[in-house]
Amino acid sequence: MPMTEQATGAQHPQPRARNGGPSTASVEHLTGAQSLIRSLEEVGADTVFGLPGGCILPAYDPLMDSTRVRHILVRHEQGAGHAATGYAQATGKVGVCMVTSGPGATNLVTPIADAAMDSVPLVAITGQVASAAIGTDAFQEADICGITMPVTKHNFLVTRAEDIAHTIAEAFHIASTGRPGPVLVDIAKDALQAKTAFSWPPTMDLPGYRPVTKPHAKQIREAAKLITQAKRPVLYVGGGVMKAGATAELKVLAELTKAPVTTTLMALGSFPDSHPLHVGMPGMHGSVTAVTALQKADLIVALGARFDDRVTGKLDSFAPYAKIVHADIDPAEIGKNRAADVPIVGDAREVIADLVQAVQAEHNDGHTGDYGAWWKDLDRWRETYPVGYDLPEDGSLSPQQVIERIGELAPEGTIFAAGVGQHQMWASHFIRYEQPSTWLNSGGAGTMGYAVPAAMGAKAGMPERAVWAIDGDGCFQMTNQELTTCALNNIPIKVAIINNGALGMVRQWQTLFYNQRYSNTVLHSGADADGVPAKGTRVPDFVKLSEAMGCHAIRCEDPADLDKVIAEANAINDRPVVIDFIVHEDAMVWPMVAAGTSNDEVMAARGVRPDFGDNEDD
Repeated sequence: MPMTEQATGAQHPQPRARNGGPSTASVEHLTGAQSLIRSLEEVGADTVFGLPGGCILPAYDPLMDSTRVRHILVRHEQGAGHAATGYAQATGKVGVCMVTSGPGATNLVTPIADAAMDSVPLVAITGQVASAAIGTDAFQEADICGITMPVTKHNFLVTRAEDIAHTIAEAFHIASTGRPGPVLVDIAKDALQAKTAFSWPPTMDLPGYRPVTKPHAKQIREAAKLITQAKRPVLYVGGGVMKAGATAELKVLAELTKAPVTTTLMALGSFPDSHPLHVGMPGMHGSVTAVTALQKADLIVALGARFDDRVTGKLDSFAPYAKIVHADIDPAEIGKNRAADVPIVGDAREVIADLVQAVQAEHNDGHTGDYGAWWKDLDRWRETYPVGYDLPEDGSLSPQQVIERIGELAPEGTIFAAGVGQHQMWASHFIRYEQPSTWLNSGGAGTMGYAVPAAMGAKAGMPERAVWAIDGDGCFQMTNQELTTCALNNIPIKVAIINNGALGMVRQWQTLFYNQRYSNTVLHSGADADGVPAKGTRVPDFVKLSEAMGCHAIRCEDPADLDKVIAEANAINDRPVVIDFIVHEDAMVWPMVAAGTSNDEVMAARGVRPDFGDNEDD
């Protein structure tokens, strides 16, 4: 059966199904390794992030001769996985990484799990011991298919050379269609070494894999009726809208309905931050207006979102007055956390396009929503509880101000990749995202160490764009070795280290919930040789470390130097740039909904509980 491509499409030609008739392609006799590289070329893979080793080594020999596939040699396999993810998130193509068996493969587990949580199209190719040795605890053997089964969309163990070409075609198809996700292809060493007949396109055999893309017309009509009947609707937009390439359609729907739009952490940039209909990001550290809009709504139209715990807070108290329209490409997500009054299975682009027509039909019949009172409430909350910050009284650098100025001084179209923690939340709040695919982060897994390799992958895929990694001093120490990869491969990313000398978000929780007992979150020595309290992490010295890896490095401690050093970084494009920003350690992320509590308990700032004075029982 021919497979239906997702709207944003795979970047590979459509292989023939098993019933597609005889191939007219010429047959070549190649090794399995040559077949692998030719297959990658044919599916359109132009960049592979990897690290060779014994079992994958046969594939690296023909890779050296490829003029269509660029291989980027990373310093750690985790870096290869996150780089492939950053590449995929920035370009919309399938990201590819390739490593050897055993520890090489197991080092990919974290980025594979990360990609699964965030629905990123990824193909991970791993070497495996020879097929006769599988199951014998051979040197560097690991059952990577078994290990990754819970965190891949699908995975394959290939033990025959003749299966390599169609498996690669199937892997790219699965990764990029339906709900995107990671696919693992584990190839035995003897399969790479054996001879086989190669022809393209191959046939595919994927029984049962038929992702539904076209929504049911009746459900669309029901959703449109609810939208025009509602008094307090909210468009709750998730990362699925970005994955489907549906941002233009979303803007049309929002402006047609005039309903408020809230974009999740994974959806920032899918709807312009500056648009008057945008009320901010929802969730644990979302804007007061976005969090409250969902709580007070009488209708939530969820588009490519999954009602995760960071958005809902205490689930049984989430949006108690709202009917739910839930549209998603993955039917397993609908009703998983919150029952849907109108479930819609389909590709977000098709769903939104059909909703536009159905809502227009409702308007033509004289049914238009009246949201005047709702917008008065929303505008009052936006004015009363904007996202903001105070400058430190001691004159030190504010981390929020650093990130805000990076965003304001960056060239148009700059891509930002964030690590995980306080700096991630500040980057989501204080940088304006006006275009899709300009905000990359680890949303579902919350993977420290994501930023530097993801920025590297994004820059490799989008070399004409400026790419900033916003990282913390804790995250940076996990994967900074990929700066060497950047320096040696002409990948001039820019890295801002928000250096507060601590594991900031964990420290914030210790401040708020553990009586300021800072157990194992301090990253500095406490004081210098003269007994002066330390500011920021100084061991290692990030400037010297970055310079040793081939980067231009700067330290900034004075707010007066802030714009100057950012401008200096923006002007350097022949090598990576790292700025070590020494910031105040007590800055916190607000607003905040404490874990496990109701979103009704959102705090605008420390000790500041919003007073809505509303009539929520209308």
